[in-house]
Amino acid sequence: MFSKLLILLLLCSNSTLLGLAATEEDLGFTYNGFRSANLSLDGVAQFTPNGLLMLTNHTEQQTGHAFYPYPINFKNSSNTTTFSFSTTFVFAIIAQYPLGSGPGIAFVIAPTRGLPGGLASTYLGVFNKTNDGNSSNHIVAVELDTIESKEFNDINNNHVGIDINGLNSKVAKPAGYYDPNKGRFHNLTLISGHPMQVWVDYDGVDKFMNVTLAPVHVQKPNTPLLSFHYDISSVVNETMYVGFSASTAAVLTNHYILGWSFKMNGQAQGLDLSQLPKLPRIGPKQTSRVLTIGLPVICVVLVLSVVSGTVYYVRRKRKYAEILEDWELAYGPHRFKYKDLYIATNGFRDKELLGSGGFGRVYKGVIPISKIEIAVKRVSQESRQGMKEFVAEIVSIGRLRHRNIVQLLGYCRRKGELLLVYDYMPNGSLDKFLYDQPEFTLNWSQRFRVIKGVASGLFYLHEEWEQVVVHRDIKASNVLLDGEFNGRLGDFGLARLYRHGTVPQTTRVVGTFGYLAPEHSRTGKATTSTDVYAFGAFLLEVACGRRPIEPRAPVEDIILIDWVFGCWSGGDILRAVDVNLGTNYVPEEVELVLKLGLLCSHSEPVARPTMRQVVQHLEGDIPLPELSLFGINATGLTFGHHEGFDEFAISYSSSTGKPFSQTTPPSVAESLLSGGR
Repeated sequence: MFSKLLILLLLCSNSTLLGLAATEEDLGFTYNGFRSANLSLDGVAQFTPNGLLMLTNHTEQQTGHAFYPYPINFKNSSNTTTFSFSTTFVFAIIAQYPLGSGPGIAFVIAPTRGLPGGLASTYLGVFNKTNDGNSSNHIVAVELDTIESKEFNDINNNHVGIDINGLNSKVAKPAGYYDPNKGRFHNLTLISGHPMQVWVDYDGVDKFMNVTLAPVHVQKPNTPLLSFHYDISSVVNETMYVGFSASTAAVLTNHYILGWSFKMNGQAQGLDLSQLPKLPRIGPKQTSRVLTIGLPVICVVLVLSVVSGTVYYVRRKRKYAEILEDWELAYGPHRFKYKDLYIATNGFRDKELLGSGGFGRVYKGVIPISKIEIAVKRVSQESRQGMKEFVAEIVSIGRLRHRNIVQLLGYCRRKGELLLVYDYMPNGSLDKFLYDQPEFTLNWSQRFRVIKGVASGLFYLHEEWEQVVVHRDIKASNVLLDGEFNGRLGDFGLARLYRHGTVPQTTRVVGTFGYLAPEHSRTGKATTSTDVYAFGAFLLEVACGRRPIEPRAPVEDIILIDWVFGCWSGGDILRAVDVNLGTNYVPEEVELVLKLGLLCSHSEPVARPTMRQVVQHLEGDIPLPELSLFGINATGLTFGHHEGFDEFAISYSSSTGKPFSQTTPPSVAESLLSGGR
């Protein structure tokens, strides 16, 4: 009896030791799915019935955390170096709209089990505005980021980064992998909905961390995506917790972990991919072959029902008819159904109309299921010539991700029109707050924030995205304001894309009169420099509260650039500031914006700054040079602004039979589907 009791006590003792195994230096665990996993969950994180770890559950502005429940020894004492460790996991990100998601997943090493205070959206559920970047966080993270955020200096909208105590990644690269056989680099889209595997290996002796990424059925590449030499001993405490964090923004997104393996002082055990749970199906279920073969028989049985419903069906089909050609199959995920847009906008009723312009009418809509607000632009087009290339560009532009750019969610084609779907901006366009005696005007702080935001977005288009994007129609009416009055550059109907290092081939003049650079009116070539010129006119427009061309003004004040120049040459440039601002502005900031507007509007393209330099000037990183150094003097002749003005004024007068001063400044933007693209 005593011997049996002794054995029972030993077994209980061993069970206790197993429960405390997380504190051993050689701890290891492997989850091939999470059917019976013991993890600490908070936020919206949960386990699905088939064993997926779902960190976010298709809701807005939410966070989800999942941590191994026991503390892990990362070093012997607070003064010693961190042990080596290795982990691998398989993840997948499925967004409601393939052109939008947010914001991503992070593997986290933290001093607490969970991340109290971690915010959603761009903070990934790990940090918040107060503690981001604080050394007291003691957090090491590997982020899989799908949203661009200039606030955190991220490099692009689809990247992997290593973070130390904050979201300003110490090292980051676009998502992708090096072919294990040929060594060639392949890009990956984190929000593709397809499972991918990540390996994180830290060498405690040589003090470097490798991060490797690959599709789930590709063996681990020999060359890591990131290799970062850094001693994390000063960041990591003696005991830490390991786990995952994810968050959502405005676009409903599911973040999944399919399997996870971790090992201290050794290589993490490989995951058994055959045991990993299946992801939810994306898109409609494929029709079975049996049903396809048996369909004629079924049709015979149902022929009477079909005949009786033919009239109703034909009418309904005409109501929701769309165009879908073979070449569009590749863009399937980016298409919206016309029926869904029709219902979202209440049948495109006038009460949902947000505005209209040369390219069509814009309606407000609400997606019924998700309740997401959208803006739908109905673009008329007379010819289908070039439609394939145009839709390819629409889909490409839809991949732009920046907090100061209105996101294009997708498109739909029906009969003779194209429908473009955008994020809804509740405060409308900037111009309505500048002109025509609005109910209230924006104060200087709001205007300056809008200016810096649009500059940041334009810099992203010119230099930070995978292609060069020339917007070609920068103006106040194309800058939209979100719920917090942040400026977002929109309306990419005239935008052109080309590879970095190449020269654009467009030779047709498009844009809006008053924002066109002199060389654009002569050659028709739109470049990043012509965008800078238009941005210069935009700077003066916002600071002065006046349009670039004001036909009803006195002759000497018709052209805004010349008027501001006259104020500067007269020694009182602040005389040009919008009278609606009164004296409630920062003179140094206003003077900077006005002078920068003149510099961007220089008649010589080589004298204009790049958008990178513009952002640096606005942020105060580099001082603005004296205007006189660029040939801008009291004569004003170096601007050459009248050159472009005279050419268009003469042309416009001859075509209308009226002098320009009797008309509203024309828009020379052609139809969205014309040869101007």
